[in-house]
Amino acid sequence: MDISAFSALVFLPFVLPICIYVTFSDMRDMRIPNQMVVLLFLVFAVVGLVALPFDVYLWRYIHLIVVLVAGIALNAGGVMGAGDAKFAAAAAPFIHVGDVRFLVALFAANLLAAFVAHRIGKYTGLRKIAPHWASWTNAKFPMGLALGGTLAIYLALGIWFGR
Repeated sequence: MDISAFSALVFLPFVLPICIYVTFSDMRDMRIPNQMVVLLFLVFAVVGLVALPFDVYLWRYIHLIVVLVAGIALNAGGVMGAGDAKFAAAAAPFIHVGDVRFLVALFAANLLAAFVAHRIGKYTGLRKIAPHWASWTNAKFPMGLALGGTLAIYLALGIWFGR
């Protein structure tokens, strides 16, 4: 992995609680709160100054812009929700550009695992734990489950396998 172990270690404690809340919120309400997206952006804006060299820090904002534009296009096409697009854009600066291929594979695996686990949970006793969750009855999949998980796993793996 091209992400530095140091930056992954510095980012993860701040990002993990946000990712957990995003997955929970998306399963419960089928929406990712804007406050969590803004908070994730603020974590990068503040912690990134410590975790990354300044020139790298500034260039990472390009990741946000590129992913936001792509997310807006995908949302307009009905492929993904607006909250998913905004969360992906806010998460983009945390990703080292050299890890994009790895991240795509990680996201694909995480998306498949999250989808299967969610659908299995929907038809088992797990549903009784949170019967009011909107994702149990909605035909759409709560993509925040996979997006939040992917960012958290990426940073955790970066601690062990990063440069």
